Amino acid sequence: MSDLIINAPFIAVVALICVSFYILMTQRNLIKIVMGVVILQSGVNLFLIALGYRTGGVAPIYTDTPNALMVLPVPQALTLTNIVIGVSTTALMLALVVLIYRHTGETDAEKSRRVKG
Repeated sequence: MSDLIINAPFIAVVALICVSFYILMTQRNLIKIVMGVVILQSGVNLFLIALGYRTGGVAPIYTDTPNALMVLPVPQALTLTNIVIGVSTTALMLALVVLIYRHTGETDAEKSRRVKG
């Protein structure tokens, strides 16, 4: 039972990624596809944070405790970078969805593929 509690963040990561892949492979609505990408980004962020966590660890900003177990700072920095990239990517995808909707009047991916010019 304790192994399940320890691995709970990784189980949540697998669940988020599976849900996002299901959404990306089965949905035709562009807004839902964007939501699937955002869920995938959240799963990756949770994975990075879960990798860097150490039980009883202290923040790496404290330099006067050399014997203490430190939390890994690199996954935290990668997560912050991923959040910034995710927000800009999501904004770009939504802007493209708005332009596609203005041009075609639909948010269906199949109908927007047929439009040329």
